[in-house]
Amino acid sequence: MKVLVVNCGSSSLKYQLFDMENEEVIAKGLVERIGIDGSKISQEVGEKKLSKEAPMPTHTEALTLVFEFLTDSEKGAIKSVDEINAIGHRVLHGGEEYVDSTLINDHVKEVIKEYIKFGPLHNPANLMGIEACEKILPGKPNVAVFDTAFHMTMPAYNYMYGIPYEYYEKYRLRKFGFHGTSHKYITRRAAELLGKDQDDINIVTLHLGNGSSLAAVKNGKCLNTTMGLTPLEGLIMGTRSGDLDPTVLNFIQNQEGLSADEMNQFLNKKSGVLGISGLSSDFRDLEQASNEGNERAKLALDMFHNRVRKFLGAYLLELGDVDAICFAGGIGENGITTRAAILENLENFGIKLDEEKNKVRKEALISADDSKIKIFVVPTNEELMIARDTLELTK
Repeated sequence: MKVLVVNCGSSSLKYQLFDMENEEVIAKGLVERIGIDGSKISQEVGEKKLSKEAPMPTHTEALTLVFEFLTDSEKGAIKSVDEINAIGHRVLHGGEEYVDSTLINDHVKEVIKEYIKFGPLHNPANLMGIEACEKILPGKPNVAVFDTAFHMTMPAYNYMYGIPYEYYEKYRLRKFGFHGTSHKYITRRAAELLGKDQDDINIVTLHLGNGSSLAAVKNGKCLNTTMGLTPLEGLIMGTRSGDLDPTVLNFIQNQEGLSADEMNQFLNKKSGVLGISGLSSDFRDLEQASNEGNERAKLALDMFHNRVRKFLGAYLLELGDVDAICFAGGIGENGITTRAAILENLENFGIKLDEEKNKVRKEALISADDSKIKIFVVPTNEELMIARDTLELTK
């Protein structure tokens, strides 16, 4: 069975075609600048590469080219689109309606539309991708894999905000959490690495990248997570502020004469380690600058490490009995010094990193032999998780 995984952004589209017999990626590609001059598609099928610049005013034209590339007679991966059995779509927000991935019908699309209010950049693009696939490949099953779904098992005492309850009733203002597909993949893989059933594991998952989040996973289900109504809550990130006193917003808004939309941009695009360092949102740049004596770069890194440690400690306490800590995401998988800084001096909590084992950028057990809590690097694979959910719902 062949499953196409589609991830539509506002002006981009990433895709991978899986052969689910062996979970092999047989093609992957990227469409850039949809709706903008200079639209381009590029694809890899093993060593064969294909690219083209062409006008793509909407996601329909983009996906039309995707299917043309996949079936290219010389550098394609399949002979006909009929070989594609199902399409799995990454969808940012499914609200409270969906606690798991689901086959797409008219009601699912209405829910995606409803939650545009909380995902104005992503949900419209996700919906455009779905409708384009329905138009180009009528009759093929489409599956929505929601970024929020994994976190819908959180209890109310973790997802509610301390504001009048009527605003939850009227607007569904609550913590939703994101990176759910990644946290779900890490949880399943951790269970395999621990040799346990997923329902029997308690772990903390750390998806650390330009956007970062932690999740406390109890008996294989999300108990708590750091992101909230939007991905802005929680950790300091590449360009996001993370948690702060809301009065800071009022003060800056009044002093600088900024609108609410400008403040939203300020917090999402100009803050985080970029805002602190004044240098970059890329942690590799910050590490290099810090090593060269840049104090603001060092401060940005210290703030990030400290916030991760704060949430890690909170989640260890909330879970009580913990089997493992799992690092994933670009920084979690590659940040050797970051992992060491986060786990420094935690031996009293039963957490002991092996410095030699930590010198890896691949899946590995990196805890010391006498560590009570195991520590893993688990490279995440959201696309494979989407493909697996799509297979499960359509086979």
